[in-house]
Amino acid sequence: MSIFPTKILLATDGSEEADLALRTATDLAASTGSELHIVYVEAASYIFPSTDWETFGGEELPTRLDETAEEVAKTRVDEQVQKVREGDGEVAGAHARVGFPDAEIADLAEDLGAGLIVMGSRGRGGLRRALMGSVSDSVVRHAHCPVLVVRHQKAPTSQHEADPLT
Repeated sequence: MSIFPTKILLATDGSEEADLALRTATDLAASTGSELHIVYVEAASYIFPSTDWETFGGEELPTRLDETAEEVAKTRVDEQVQKVREGDGEVAGAHARVGFPDAEIADLAEDLGAGLIVMGSRGRGGLRRALMGSVSDSVVRHAHCPVLVVRHQKAPTSQHEADPLT
């Protein structure tokens, strides 16, 4: 029995931070012999059911919005798969989803039986994170497995930040 996960789920949004998570997940999967799965979740454009659809161009609008979101998600996840393959990595599964990103990521990880979720973080400050929410914070709280949140290291701006023990 290995202490390493057999399946790693990379959750990506295509950002610079997600690219770092992509490289990290690819390296982890290769060094541990784990399967790498990639998920991209396009946030759904939900409109309340009480909305008068005629105002928005007919009853088919919600369907068109969902179809467009699905197409965007498929395109974005395919781009991420290509990045992994360009770096000689292997992808066991590509998953395009539409919905609330945190819930979709946690649910897919459980459905796959993933042993680790890897994702990037934009490193928002406390106030901004409190006001806007954080997908990575929510995934950490709700996932059934460990979550590795990757972010760029900021350059120290003072002596205290350069040596946190002082």
